[in-house]
Amino acid sequence: MKQETLAAQAIETVGTDPRYDESVKRLLANKSILAVILKECVPEFKHCTTREIAEQYIEGEPQIGEVGIAPDETNRSGEVIHGLNTEDATLTEGSIRYDIRFYASAPGEDGLIGLIINLEAQNRFNPGYPLLKRAIYYCSRMISAQYGTEFTKSEYGNIKKVYSIWICSNPPKDRRNTITQYSIREEQIVGEAKEEVRNYDLMSAVMICLGEETDRNYSGLLKFLEVLLSDEKTAAAKKTILQNEFNVPMTQTLETEVYQMCNLSQGAIEKGIGLGRDKTLIDTARSVMQNMHMTVDEALNVMNVPQEDRDRIKKALAN
Repeated sequence: MKQETLAAQAIETVGTDPRYDESVKRLLANKSILAVILKECVPEFKHCTTREIAEQYIEGEPQIGEVGIAPDETNRSGEVIHGLNTEDATLTEGSIRYDIRFYASAPGEDGLIGLIINLEAQNRFNPGYPLLKRAIYYCSRMISAQYGTEFTKSEYGNIKKVYSIWICSNPPKDRRNTITQYSIREEQIVGEAKEEVRNYDLMSAVMICLGEETDRNYSGLLKFLEVLLSDEKTAAAKKTILQNEFNVPMTQTLETEVYQMCNLSQGAIEKGIGLGRDKTLIDTARSVMQNMHMTVDEALNVMNVPQEDRDRIKKALAN
């Protein structure tokens, strides 16, 4: 049986399953996707190619933390980062749930530099508090959580630099199509004392605010992410842009699944309540079964159809 790629499955479920946020995280955890983001947002990778970043510098086992997916050739090559929804916990603070968190190594003057990177997908830019403060808090927690793992006692020289990168899909108008980095910088108040940059440049928060094609600065990473996460662009448009402009590898299976599933956006789910939603699921399942040579149960598993809906959908498919 021909199995879909992990990236294909992730793209399918962005738009077909109510657990939309989880699907976005799975898609963003693809190493080829992460590499494009790191290339532009992490200065340590500015002289690396996206292929080098994906294949040499992003660390971690190719598995997803909470959702089990059958591996294929891209899984075995290390395409997905382990660490979705990983937690830091303290007795007093409770749990912090990261969307994506992983280790990476970057080339430096004295050898490889260790990094810990957190990636967040955020729909609400104004959730009732300054989002940047939350990003800085995440950076602080990633540093403090290194005690006992990266260093103990007074071995503070072993602290790894951390990044918290936030992709904001619905920012206010004055923030659209902007990428802004917030870091620790040295400033001389009296005299000209100099410290090695690596001793204070230990955290950076990066805010990526997406916009539209008609907005300024619609290019590079901003265009890449808008295309990737768009619920309006056709599968053909996504495939052409991602493959030709950004060199994202597209397998034959991925291409098939993008064409079959990409039009099933989150907006279609919200509108497709009741019979309309069932019809969408039935048509989608039938296409997956025919094109991927899957059984009905395998197709419903790939689509992440909730258990309570399966008997009804299977009955309709049998008629």
